[in-house]
Amino acid sequence: MSPTLRDEYRVNERIEAREVRLVDEQGNMVGVVPLAEALARAERVGLDLVEVAANATPPVCKILDYGRFKYEAQKKASAARKKQKIIEVKEIKMRPNIDDNDYQIKMRKVR
Repeated sequence: MSPTLRDEYRVNERIEAREVRLVDEQGNMVGVVPLAEALARAERVGLDLVEVAANATPPVCKILDYGRFKYEAQKKASAARKKQKIIEVKEIKMRPNIDDNDYQIKMRKVR
């Protein structure tokens, strides 16, 4: 998994902070609000309150659909894994009596 996709994000009542820095569903920064107010806003629009940056002071929380958020994060992690280049070790056998031309051809195949 990627560093951005942890095993579990704190969602709704599992958030332990008293105050959170809130980002609403449109991506606008609301500011520092009490947790109860942030939960009420999320419930009002029918979405979840997700703690996206727990290490910040106060923690950053976004109002979003948690299921869709997890799906998109998994999709990004999968795409990143596909783009990783796998290093392949090539092996070639050489004999002591190899001709110069054969040696050059084998060296080109190794690259």
